[in-house]
Amino acid sequence: MSSGNPASAGLTLVEKIATRYAVGLRPGRVVRAGDFVTIRPKHVMTHDNTGAVLPKWKEMFKGTGTEPRIADPHQPVFAIDHDIQNVTPENLGKYARIESFANEHGIDFYPAGTGISHQVMVEQGYVVPGSMVVGSDSHSNLYGALGALGTPVVRTDAASIWATGVTWWQCPPAARVTLRGTLRPGVVGKDVIVALCGVFNQDEVLNHAVEFHGPGVAGLTIDQRMSIANMTTEWGALAGVFPFDERTRDYLLSRAEYFARGRRPGTRHTGSLGSYTRAEVEGWWAEHSGKAANAGGDPFAADADARYAVELEIDLSTIVPHVSGPNDVKTMHALPEIEARRVAINKAWLMSCVNARYEDIAEAARIVRGRRVAPGVEFYLAAASAETQERAVRDGHWGALLEAGAIELPPGCGTCIGLGRGTIKAGEVGISATNRNFEGRMGDRAGLVYLGSPAVVAASAVAGYICSPTKFENVKVSARVVGNGKHAADGGALAADGAARSAVEVIEGFPARVRGRLLWLDRDNLNTDGIYAGKHTYNDKLTPPEMAQFIFENYDPDLRTRARAGDVIVSGLNFGTGSSREQAATALKAFGIPCVIAASFSETYKRNAFNNGFVVFECPDLVAALRAGLAGTGTEKTRVLGEVEVDYTASVVRFGGRAFAFPPLSPVAQELVVAGGAEEVVRRRLAASTA
Repeated sequence: MSSGNPASAGLTLVEKIATRYAVGLRPGRVVRAGDFVTIRPKHVMTHDNTGAVLPKWKEMFKGTGTEPRIADPHQPVFAIDHDIQNVTPENLGKYARIESFANEHGIDFYPAGTGISHQVMVEQGYVVPGSMVVGSDSHSNLYGALGALGTPVVRTDAASIWATGVTWWQCPPAARVTLRGTLRPGVVGKDVIVALCGVFNQDEVLNHAVEFHGPGVAGLTIDQRMSIANMTTEWGALAGVFPFDERTRDYLLSRAEYFARGRRPGTRHTGSLGSYTRAEVEGWWAEHSGKAANAGGDPFAADADARYAVELEIDLSTIVPHVSGPNDVKTMHALPEIEARRVAINKAWLMSCVNARYEDIAEAARIVRGRRVAPGVEFYLAAASAETQERAVRDGHWGALLEAGAIELPPGCGTCIGLGRGTIKAGEVGISATNRNFEGRMGDRAGLVYLGSPAVVAASAVAGYICSPTKFENVKVSARVVGNGKHAADGGALAADGAARSAVEVIEGFPARVRGRLLWLDRDNLNTDGIYAGKHTYNDKLTPPEMAQFIFENYDPDLRTRARAGDVIVSGLNFGTGSSREQAATALKAFGIPCVIAASFSETYKRNAFNNGFVVFECPDLVAALRAGLAGTGTEKTRVLGEVEVDYTASVVRFGGRAFAFPPLSPVAQELVVAGGAEEVVRRRLAASTA
């Protein structure tokens, strides 16, 4: 799927890793940003959504003449974490079926209670520097904390990897983020990424791979790096990668000693364990240290002359704790400013894959020790993993939090995705150490959720209002764009060069034109929780028509009563940001929406759409014209406008007497739509391999 450009200039770290895991490159060729490649990742993680991947995988083998099989049982890892508080026979039965499948095929399986999948992947040794590890979850970016390329794929991709070992991928443009200075006492990784999201909030890194560089990196712990890499997802990036340095090496050596001693009793494994030895770690380090000056370059670092689409810089010493929200990750408040407002809270949450590791729990315990949770506040506590919780118990931190009045939940996702105990109710206000506070994600859409560091959450829980345990001056964050500035959307992974305006060949079965009413959703960063609520995500029994009845429940519940099949949805920047749930695309398709047009898309949303045979494309000029023409004329969340025509042969949208160009849809995109999605494309590949 890629010609692979010659190695005429230096490579970013992401390009190097992509080249290593690409399949079918011609000798001497490398992967460059923008290239389509077939990848064979080291591992693919699925969690509760394994239950939804299974039928996709089976369907891929229908009519191929072969029995369903796992191409490489060493690739998949199953880690149950999302709906683990749900102990209904139906959910427990689903978990049992997943475990039985893992046993049957020799796949590593981690049952409910082991921990959050991303933490498990790192703790149990599946992530190593220079590797490409993907997960069917949007926070797979976390793996970049160890110098790996961690990036999300969608359920259809996971099924394809199970069946064939490979899937398609487009290497994203890279953003270089230089970290200078050192963090002040009381400032942690969560504060860094919240500051980055708030300062650079104009899609500077949208659909980019972020590579962190600079002298400030050395002062960040692995826990802090995991927090930052994890939330590059909320920043709009496809990956967030830290360098392989002494701190990474020391962490890996400590884990190698853990593997040598044997794993925690009760954890069930069925395949090849994801461990590594001390000798392997030392070998990686020697290769990293010894090859930097050689002609071949360092396989674990970007080349000195690597090219970046955008370069940003931030001074860590100028960061003070920040709070995001309410109900918006990119709306940022310096802690001194919001503390002065004494925003009263009803709930506090210390949990999730971004902030429930040992350092987070220890710091929260230090703050609450000898104090009590404020009257009227519920403080919920869940560790990132059972191993993390055991260590916190052993060192007295867990007990201190419970004595203060924290409410213990099992190690998993739970409330972060609006499942289980502690969800927010209408009219309530909460402060959370999670990574998302989208409207309706953690409970009722009429609740208000702010995001903060574990220290801020703990201090707020005992004070009864949003505050910090440490007093800070309101200092302006020192940050700047160093390189090219905002990198414009390129029309997306499946669109050809938008400059060409000659007639486009439309393949058989693909519509030449689409006409319908224009539904205008004037919203940037319309997230997947707003499109399809998380509380429905793991109900695998919902049929497509039933799913269609839940569209935009957390954004505009009235939309479903006004919309009709054939309507064309138009929205703003970064449509479909957030969770990688594919229902945010498939439910719109089931409703009868022929396409979504936006100024730009989350790349994961776009991937889900085309993998399920649903058309989405960028047309920023149309969005700009709608905003200019309708400015100040209404506040409705959804506006039904006149007829719009999408002409795929001319690559233009016609509305209001004007024509707006968009990048032509490539034959690859059209084929996915005509076939009904990637499952059928993979099925044909499997059939051809057995012919």
